[in-house]
Amino acid sequence: MTILYGIHNCDTVKKAKSWLEKNNINYKFHDLRKDGLNDSLLDSIVAKSSWDLLINKRSTTFRSLSDEVKNNLTADIAKQTVLEQPTLLKRPLLEINAQLHLGFKPAQYEEIFSHD
Repeated sequence: MTILYGIHNCDTVKKAKSWLEKNNINYKFHDLRKDGLNDSLLDSIVAKSSWDLLINKRSTTFRSLSDEVKNNLTADIAKQTVLEQPTLLKRPLLEINAQLHLGFKPAQYEEIFSHD
């Protein structure tokens, strides 16, 4: 199953959804705000990537964090902070064939789905 994780009003997520639909790819959309983000889902996402790649350090949410949190982003602090503020995750996150792909670029999706 193909799952797209993101936030419905994110422009990049909208582009990814549009690309998937235009290419007739069945997927499930999981809105990190509306559908939620819990311990087990976050653990499975982190297991397929790393905090360094998953945290969107250019986001408004990240920039609004206290310096204490930003400068001490251990795995435990990152997990707790992301559970409280899912918009810290880069988006979209595409899970397919037990692999996680971050972000969206048409060429990237073409490559991913040419092997599917």
